Amino acid sequence: MSELIEQISKCIERGKVDKVSPYPPDMRDQEGADELSARAIEEGLGADEILKACNSGMQNIGDRFGRGEVFVPELLMSARAMNAVMKHLKPFFQSGTVKAKGKFIIGTVAGDLHDIGKNLVSMVVEGNGWEVIDLGVDVKTNKFIETIKQHPDSMVGLSALLTTTMGNMANTVKEIKSLFPQTKVIVGGAPLTREAADQMGADGYARDPQGAVGFLNGMLYS
Repeated sequence: MSELIEQISKCIERGKVDKVSPYPPDMRDQEGADELSARAIEEGLGADEILKACNSGMQNIGDRFGRGEVFVPELLMSARAMNAVMKHLKPFFQSGTVKAKGKFIIGTVAGDLHDIGKNLVSMVVEGNGWEVIDLGVDVKTNKFIETIKQHPDSMVGLSALLTTTMGNMANTVKEIKSLFPQTKVIVGGAPLTREAADQMGADGYARDPQGAVGFLNGMLYS
């Protein structure tokens, strides 16, 4: 990994978005993910290499989050830094220069308006090379169904924060699996457990964004 790529990875892990960002304090006034990724492209570094830096940085912060060494605010800053890089890489995805691993449809289920967890998963999954189709919050089952029809090779993620909406989640899982038995569905959110996911008939459960990435990559290479 070149020095520039290593710097991008470090900015992702530490949540250094750009030069004017005051966070983290020990990197104040240093170039961030935005400037470094733009410079990397100007110097001819491949978009795939830059994407790998995103993967590496998000993997590191995700592992630290899983160990309880950092918390949601730090993870959000890392996601913001990664988005700064993705802004420069999107043209390469659109042109086909960089191939996405696959498509991931995600949404917060009907009756639930919470989106922080869903947004984190979306950003981390995108930073790991997936095309994310984010349906937003309070997503009815038929919206998931319509989107799967439009993107039949996609995988699906359902998010919920409210215990009262777990029934809606279970119904959505059931409907998706009855119509598209080959479509892989992963669920997550504060009230969820692996046992609850199994009872719903979901293919996977993730308690954090890195778990979702692990599931998707595992399905891709299984």
